[in-house]
Parts: sequence; C-alpha cells; structure tokens
Amino acid sequence: MTGEEGRENTLRFAGICAFSLWSGLSRCFPRRKSVLQFAAFLALLPAFSAVAPSQDPLLPKLIREGQDAIEAGDYARAASAFERARQIAPGSEDVNRGLLLSYLEQGRLQEAEVIGQPAVARWPKDTELLHWLGLVYFKQHRNAVSISQLRRAESLDPSQYYVHYDLALVLLSDDNYSDAAVELEKANKIDPKVALAHVLLGRAYQNTNRSLQAVEQFQDALRIDPSLTLGHYHLGFAYASLGRNDDAIAEYEKELQRSANNPTVLYQLGHCQIEAGDWKSAVTHLQKVTELDPQNSDAWYDLGKALLLQGEVEGAAAALRRAIELKPANPSPHYQLYRVLDKLGKKDEARGELESFSALKGAQPVTGGMAAGPVP
Repeated sequence: MTGEEGRENTLRFAGICAFSLWSGLSRCFPRRKSVLQFAAFLALLPAFSAVAPSQDPLLPKLIREGQDAIEAGDYARAASAFERARQIAPGSEDVNRGLLLSYLEQGRLQEAEVIGQPAVARWPKDTELLHWLGLVYFKQHRNAVSISQLRRAESLDPSQYYVHYDLALVLLSDDNYSDAAVELEKANKIDPKVALAHVLLGRAYQNTNRSLQAVEQFQDALRIDPSLTLGHYHLGFAYASLGRNDDAIAEYEKELQRSANNPTVLYQLGHCQIEAGDWKSAVTHLQKVTELDPQNSDAWYDLGKALLLQGEVEGAAAALRRAIELKPANPSPHYQLYRVLDKLGKKDEARGELESFSALKGAQPVTGGMAAGPVP
C-alpha cells in the first residue's frame, strides 16, 4: 500500500465509521453509572427530611418520583417532578442535579444550561453537575467549554469512568486523538470490560500511527463482545494498515457474515483483494459496492483498477470515467484512465488524462501521516 493510498484509506475509515461513534455516545451516555450514583444519593434523603421539620412534606415525594422516573428512563416525567420540587426548594443541590440530568437526557439543552450554569457556580465541587453541564455544551457543539467543565470534573474525582470516556468523545470530535487516547486509557483502567471504549481507543491509536496497539484494542473489544458491530471491520482495517492483507481479508470476510450488504466492509475487502492479487474476487465485491452505493467514487476507482488488472480495459475505462465524474479533483483515476487509454491505442486521449493527473497532483497540498481526517 502506497503512502497516498494509506492516507486515503484512513480518510475513508474515519468518515465511514462516524455513525458508530455517535451511536456509541447514545448507548454509553453516563446514565448507567451516574443514575445509579444519583439514586444512591437520593436514597439518603428520607433520613435528612426527618431532621428538617420545616421542609415541605411534598418535597421528598417529588424527589423520589423524579428518581424513579430517571431509573425508568422516563425523563419527561422526571423533569416534571423536579420542576415542581424546584418550586419548593430552588436552592436544593439534589433537585438541581436531577433537573439538569432530566433536561440533558431529553435534549432540552438550553434549559439544561440555564439550570446547570448557576448550579455549578453555587456547587463548584459537584462532579456530576460539572460532568452533565460539560455534556450539555458538547451536544451544543461548544467543545472548548465542554472540555473545560469535564476537566474540572476529572480533577475533582479521577475515579469516574464516564468523565474520562465522555471527555475522550469530545476530544475525538476535535480530532485530538492523542489526548483522547490518554482519557480512554484511564477509562479502561477503571473498567476494562466496555467493548466500545476499546474500539474508540483502537481508533485513536490508529490515527496516531500506533497500529499494533490498535490491533490489540480491537482484539480486546472482540473478546469482550464477539458480536460487536463492525468489530472485525476495525480489526481488518488495522491489519491492512500494517500490510497484513491476508489477516485483513479474513476479518472483513467475518464481518460480511453478519452484514453481507455493508458497502463499507465490501469496499475494504475488495481493496485488500486488489493488493493481494485476487482481482476476480475484488471485482465481484467492488461491483456490489457500486450497486449499493453508486455515488462512491473510491469504489468506482478501485473497480476500474481491478478490471484493468484483469485485462478488461473497456469496463475499466467506464468505471474510471465514473470515478472522475464523481470526484473530479482526485488525480488518481486520471492516471489509471491514462493507462487504459494507452492500452486501447488512444494516444491523444491518454496524453490528456496524464496531463490532468499531473496538474491535479501538483495542486494537492502536502500532507503527512496516515492519521489525517476527522474522527467519526
């Protein structure tokens, strides 16, 4: 694999897998651990109410109702209970904490910020308030202030798994792979049994040129959860980046057993099969990609390469022209089309494609390292 192809593959890897980061965020939001901690804290409240005779007797009932609603995942009912509780006790840390979490989980971000900002100012050492306000900012795409809040929460209690995990998500969304890796390493030390965290750490390693460590993380993830969505895909990609095409192909084929029509997996499998010299199989998989995702310029380009290597020059020319239509600024299809046209004896057209290749190649900015591009 050339350096240019390695960089292109990493861009595909990063972009194509974006959905798994965000689906992971929705599945692994801090509700599990934080809600349990929150419930345990609220369970102490009846004891405190006994020594506070002036307290409105409705307050503990509303707090308990909010707690039960949170545990049931009914955040609208939780918000309603905590809103009523806040009318009775606006200065209650517990009530403000519950209302902030309820708004956050409902996606009522502006209201969550209105509650969270003064609450954090009043209780600056409340780790959960800082954590949840940080997540409010993250969901508002205000990453700098989100990181600030999460760093404060981390400094107050470094033992909180989800603070490290969520901070890593923010850093990954900023393409700050090195710092994200540090946070995920901390999270994995606290709880090494979360498969998705190992996947994210593997991707952070992959984007900082630590492919061997990435392989270990993806293997760990699959040991924890053998049915992990795209687990074999991630491991295959890491193997491919190390030039271990046979291992990569084996992993991609395992992934295809679960999702036979996944164009991402089919594409990477076909790409590796070109590298391995199995052009016939590559053509089969890449043609399927172009059927499933006809706007995928990279698939048309690789299909053109595979057809050319098989000697099917007319089919190669058609595929490469389609790749150029979809991504005119990419120099690579022009070079392959030059080779095809030269074989067909169309010297003038071939010369024009070579000139286009040279011009586009010269206009490209110089980039370094395989870790370019956004994180999913």
